[in-house]
Amino acid sequence: MPKFHLGLSQIPHSPSMEDHSSSSMSILNTPFLLDTPKQSSPKPYKKNLVTTLMEAATFTSSSFKEDTYFISHLKSSEKKALQELKNKLLASDENNKNASMWGVSLLGNDNDDVADVLLLKFLRARDFRVNDALNMLVKCLAWRKEFGADNVVDEELGFKELEGVVAFTHGYDREGHPVCYNHYGVFKDKDMYERIFGDEEKLKNFLRWRVQVLERGIKLLHFKPGGVNSLIQVTDLKDMPKRELRAVSNHILSLFQDNYPEMVARKIFINVPWYFSMLYSMFSPFLTQRTKSKFVISKEGNAAETLYKFIRPENIPVQYGGLSLPNEFQNGPPKPASEFTVKGGEKVNIQIEGVEGGATIKWEIVVGGWDLEYSAEFVPNSEGSYTIAVEKSRKVEASSLAIQNSFTSKEAGKMVLSVDNSASKKKKVAAYRYVVRKCNNNTQSDMLQLSLK
Repeated sequence: MPKFHLGLSQIPHSPSMEDHSSSSMSILNTPFLLDTPKQSSPKPYKKNLVTTLMEAATFTSSSFKEDTYFISHLKSSEKKALQELKNKLLASDENNKNASMWGVSLLGNDNDDVADVLLLKFLRARDFRVNDALNMLVKCLAWRKEFGADNVVDEELGFKELEGVVAFTHGYDREGHPVCYNHYGVFKDKDMYERIFGDEEKLKNFLRWRVQVLERGIKLLHFKPGGVNSLIQVTDLKDMPKRELRAVSNHILSLFQDNYPEMVARKIFINVPWYFSMLYSMFSPFLTQRTKSKFVISKEGNAAETLYKFIRPENIPVQYGGLSLPNEFQNGPPKPASEFTVKGGEKVNIQIEGVEGGATIKWEIVVGGWDLEYSAEFVPNSEGSYTIAVEKSRKVEASSLAIQNSFTSKEAGKMVLSVDNSASKKKKVAAYRYVVRKCNNNTQSDMLQLSLK
């Protein structure tokens, strides 16, 4: 099996190099799930504006702790609230006695622990105020019945051009949560905007499609104590037209906020504009600490670095600095990738040794926000042979996707993949994976690298 290692070389920084970032969008008109009801009289905000702006601009990690939903972990007051909610739901209306969501009977005896997970979501969303939670739950049940939410997953709504672009669930985070991506930048195109939102009927159909995307993601959840009971949401703010989408955003926000409580464990905002910090400071006092603890905010140019903290690179779409292609998960779990960093002023050589003659090696490599030099060469073991330049050294732009290539060796040797970040001061995250196939007595064996050594 081929061996591999990293070769590193330090190169002094160029004093003329600087990091730049920019983008545009507003949090106030962003379609994201907000689990906490609006507060009519927020507590006084003691921090000054400058402090708040600095905090918001550098807020890149979440402190949110997800509920386990084990009854034994609840406070006595919370256990009491759960039982009270069940009693009130049973007494509220004849229809509610058989109420269900996502195939779970809320008052059934067979799956009490699963039903408890759903009921606790409504209680948590209303800070365990039983009457408020009951009111929210009853309204949600009525909406789901009127909207036909249980059947929307299988409908054909005619949004093929938006699938995998505007809103889609793709892969899982490091803790097993399904990840839903949102990016509305395509609606900067006026023709696209008119085609999707041109009249009330079109808007209504789009909202139905957006609920469909969410419902498909929810079907991946466990709904059991200690299981994966919420999603991760990534919202890309790049190029999003805030004015045109204000009405759409408000509709989505209202639908999700009222009918999908505690369904999101973390909200990651990427490609955030410079003025987002000011808007966040204005909006922040109206959010509870629990909601704010779910936020991860990353400026433009840092998307891959931020996402790698929560999601493995083989699960991140290629457009966000990962290795995952559309529909890749249809063939089962993705092949694992190795992660590494490329410091500013550093050149990294990935050496894959032990490649036999006649074998074919296929590789994928990506660097978040590329903007560096890349090359690949094959070095034969024989001293009398010449190194083969498989891919000549070239500049890879920041917007480039993962590189995929293959090479069939005529003799034994090693493959060397090089990424040269010598012209930058900025550290960059990166990942690669490879497979070697060789023919031996008409059989084929695959050797996959699993981790760096």
